[in-house]
Amino acid sequence: MSRPSAKEIDPTDAEHREMGEGLLEENMGPSSATAHLYRGEIHRMKFWRERLDRTTNWAVLVISAIITWAFSRPDSPHYMLLMGIATLSVFLLIEARRYRGYDIWRSRVRKLQENVFAYGLDPSAGLPDPEWRETLSQDYREPTLKISTEEAIAHRLRRVYLPLFSVLLAAWLARITAFSPEPVLRSAAVGMIPGAVVVGTVLLFYLSAVAVAIRPRTWHAKGELRSEDLRRR
Repeated sequence: MSRPSAKEIDPTDAEHREMGEGLLEENMGPSSATAHLYRGEIHRMKFWRERLDRTTNWAVLVISAIITWAFSRPDSPHYMLLMGIATLSVFLLIEARRYRGYDIWRSRVRKLQENVFAYGLDPSAGLPDPEWRETLSQDYREPTLKISTEEAIAHRLRRVYLPLFSVLLAAWLARITAFSPEPVLRSAAVGMIPGAVVVGTVLLFYLSAVAVAIRPRTWHAKGELRSEDLRRR
């Protein structure tokens, strides 16, 4: 006999209670297969989380070395700090790509937590998503990226990279002002490129980064904690 679909199941029918209800009762609990599935998804999520952290660690290490070198001698060229901004941008793109992969596993973990464990701990809080099984099954059949590249970049900018970019910007401004006897625009010049063009390019880059990070949007990352979520009780 075929198993009824989620749409055909009456949530009040005891014969078709959703998995997770009664999780903590002595005679009930998730099947062994489900427990191993959840453990495996946690492992994959942890692995991709560590990949994100390694990218961040390398980014911090590289910009620390660049800033140290830029201020080690009075005649060190300021454009090394601009190269640091470009290098940090590459790390940001790499980390955003990894974040999209990380979100695949986290979305599955959150799906199980919301519809199995949360419901098992407190069924009175509400019924789980009636289509969560079909959604999770389809994701296993055809894994897909859940968030766009722009959203991934926005997440990493908010969490890590805006502060790092700010440190480099402050170092660059200090290098072309306090550490240079020439006027700012002349000091900011790079070879044949006028200082006004360099300053304008840097300003445009930073305005674009801030716009991507803070513009209003519908967030699709599953289970991502943002400032408004942290303030909830």
